[in-house]
Amino acid sequence: MSDHLLSLDEMKKIDDFLDTGYKVHYVYENLSGMFIEFERQEEEVCLPILTAEARKYFASKLQNQELS
Repeated sequence: MSDHLLSLDEMKKIDDFLDTGYKVHYVYENLSGMFIEFERQEEEVCLPILTAEARKYFASKLQNQELS
């Protein structure tokens, strides 16, 4: 899969989690990429983000969420 398609897929997953009521619980990065832990009630899900475009997209979504 090309980087562009992978970025689009990761951005869609971020939107899907946020749209279904998940909140960002924890974010961490290492040399493998960024990992976002979402939580909703008692459920936790970890989403790996590997592309730079998706990381930038997530940062903008997080800023918008904090401003709202």
